[in-house]
Amino acid sequence: MKTLLIEDDAETASYIICGLQESGWVVDHALTGRDGLFLAADGCFDCLIVDRMLPGIDGLAIVKTLRGAGVLTPVIFLTTKSGVGDRVEGLKAGADDYLVKPFAFEELVARVEALCRRPPMPTLQTVLRVGDLEMDLIKRSVCRGGVQITLQPREFQLLEYLMRHSGHIVTRTMLLESVWEFHFDPKTNIVETHISRLRAKIAGDNECGLIQTVRGLGYCLRETA
Repeated sequence: MKTLLIEDDAETASYIICGLQESGWVVDHALTGRDGLFLAADGCFDCLIVDRMLPGIDGLAIVKTLRGAGVLTPVIFLTTKSGVGDRVEGLKAGADDYLVKPFAFEELVARVEALCRRPPMPTLQTVLRVGDLEMDLIKRSVCRGGVQITLQPREFQLLEYLMRHSGHIVTRTMLLESVWEFHFDPKTNIVETHISRLRAKIAGDNECGLIQTVRGLGYCLRETA
């Protein structure tokens, strides 16, 4: 079994690593949240043990980013925060379990093993591709033909939705509900305006447009011949 420990305290990390290795585990270790997120994004671990308080990117942000990108590796938080609100916050972020420091090592092993006994869940893509258009959900970056494209947050959400439904027609109502969370028609051209801006940004110098308007129905993002 293989786990990733994301812990910035060297003494705590050494203690956990030695104990898990004695139990037959293979352990990778990251000292910072940024390094931990990079390693965890591969989804090649059976479990993640994550300290909540980390330099740079904290544990909550790591788990939220991974879950948002479809990485479903089981996560157990280690933390000194023992309040009910803290535990609820951690679980809502996407963690599977929560262990308060100081803890008995036997309990940590038992909790990790319990998580790994759960049926595996499919790992979703962290990179979306349509033709030469590529979106990295972890890095929150977009490029076409190797050229980086700068998008505003809402434009990124819109493009992600279109790419996840590539080859299929998506209606204006679908976009309003999924991207803007509007469950009513705001009677504005908000969708049309954002589509126009997004279409211009991803077209660049490329004459082949990817976002097509399907008259009377909606929009479709597909690879052009």
